[in-house]
Amino acid sequence: MAVLRKTTFSVVLACVCLAFGCGGGEGGEGEGGGEGPPSSPTSMTAVLPDGAQALSLLGEPLFPPSLAPEVLARREQQLAEALQELEADPQGAEAIIWAARRHAYLGDYRNAIDLFSLGITLHPDDARFYRHRGHRYISVREFDNAIADFRKAAELIEGTEDEVEPDGQPNAMGIPTSTLHFNILYHYGLAHFLKGDFEVAEEVYRRCMEASVHADSKVATAHWLYMTLRRSGRDDEAQALIQGLDLEALASEIIESGSYLELLRLYADAGATQGEAAPELDPETMEGAALGYGIGNFYLYNGQTEEARTVYEGILAARDQWAAFGFIAAEADLARLGG
Repeated sequence: MAVLRKTTFSVVLACVCLAFGCGGGEGGEGEGGGEGPPSSPTSMTAVLPDGAQALSLLGEPLFPPSLAPEVLARREQQLAEALQELEADPQGAEAIIWAARRHAYLGDYRNAIDLFSLGITLHPDDARFYRHRGHRYISVREFDNAIADFRKAAELIEGTEDEVEPDGQPNAMGIPTSTLHFNILYHYGLAHFLKGDFEVAEEVYRRCMEASVHADSKVATAHWLYMTLRRSGRDDEAQALIQGLDLEALASEIIESGSYLELLRLYADAGATQGEAAPELDPETMEGAALGYGIGNFYLYNGQTEEARTVYEGILAARDQWAAFGFIAAEADLARLGG
């Protein structure tokens, strides 16, 4: 599989060189320098141990997660098919996006970022490339690069009609629950939250609420907006947000965001100020990491710092979940608390 990846990447790179030239180290038109997003891969890989995808915010190397044999086989087959499509259409936006996404589902975020960067060179006005690359910059803890990508993506979608974004790993019902505009703003707010820029995160999440169409999107955005307001010390606004939601009506339509719904119910219970009503969690799953971070953060903004630290450390013990947003957020808080 590694040989296939390298061969395919070389094919795409050759096509980009033919179309745009490869000299001078500059990115696509309008993407060099300034505060815009980088159009080519960063040099972070030069400082990583062999095989590592990133360094954690606590300085530990992060390697692709182990996957169950049947999951690994399915995702490798999906990647092989995507790479065949890419070799048949090496400059096609869809082919590049799906090859990159399939790399990422195997934990190969660096190859995914490289491919999204080539896509930006070929299609500099396609917001999807910035949206997806920004997501993977979050995965590898490059938050400033992610913010630059989402800023660019948000500019590109201004005044455009939203569109459903297909899932790479469909949910049990096979129904996509998010859109391009939602995903750009959701991840844009997250990148600021992870940096501790809560004022900017709040602004972006409020925009994201307007773009949240499906119940899953509304619940996910409300959860992060609530936490952002609480971390900013704006408790009354946070509680007003929860009171303005009809959680039971949303619950009937939830497909993927059950963890966030549980947390919103916890937040809605004014008597659960010290976390006694915290639900059970399994940090070995993505949903468990999300639930765990919400509970840890709940402790933190209620002044129970050591309890929060214990929950965060439990999340980080599940090493294969290091790309989950709850894991990254717990890592960021632990780094701010002193490791």
